[in-house]
Amino acid sequence: MIRHQTAQVHVSVVMRGLAALSDVREWIFCPGMMFLDVEKWWGDSGLRLRAHEGLDLLLYADHQGKVCQLNETSPIPVLGNGVILCIIPDFLGRSIIVEHTLPKEGSGRLYSIYAHTCPGNEVRAGMAMREGDILGTVAGPHGSPFPMAPHLHVSVGWTPAPVPSGRLNWDTIADPDVLNLLDPLAVMDCRYRAEKDDVTPCRAL
Repeated sequence: MIRHQTAQVHVSVVMRGLAALSDVREWIFCPGMMFLDVEKWWGDSGLRLRAHEGLDLLLYADHQGKVCQLNETSPIPVLGNGVILCIIPDFLGRSIIVEHTLPKEGSGRLYSIYAHTCPGNEVRAGMAMREGDILGTVAGPHGSPFPMAPHLHVSVGWTPAPVPSGRLNWDTIADPDVLNLLDPLAVMDCRYRAEKDDVTPCRAL
């Protein structure tokens, strides 16, 4: 098992883009879905090859308290204002990487990464996005060897200077020399709860 290092970086920014998903009252996280978790939440469970680089958004409670799941029609809003840096492949779909300029001059760059997506037809590198704009939808399994439900993976990272698009991929995202990963919940404005694996929504995955 490889556990990556994360820098002690504090970023004073709040990203409210998930509010565009008006059906969501709160997100539900099972063991294995949160930042730096080491266990799997899918298949036969067990351990990940490395600590989780972000959050897996799959389960949520709606405003009536009903537990729901994201699916292949679920839209993906961008967390904050930014520019799409690049779109790269991942094992379930495509990963969209968005660069965000922080409000204080000289405070570096923030990057949000949306994995396992099906980008919208007009979505492309270089496009400016406003908080809450839709990047695409959640990708389905499409014959993937990984037995997991359609979900959205979100990572957030900080760098002191812009990173060239060619340096960001799933081999380098967890490398602290390239990107300092942050807990997405530290910058996302959303309600959530963490459940145990013996709770019904988690047990059913």
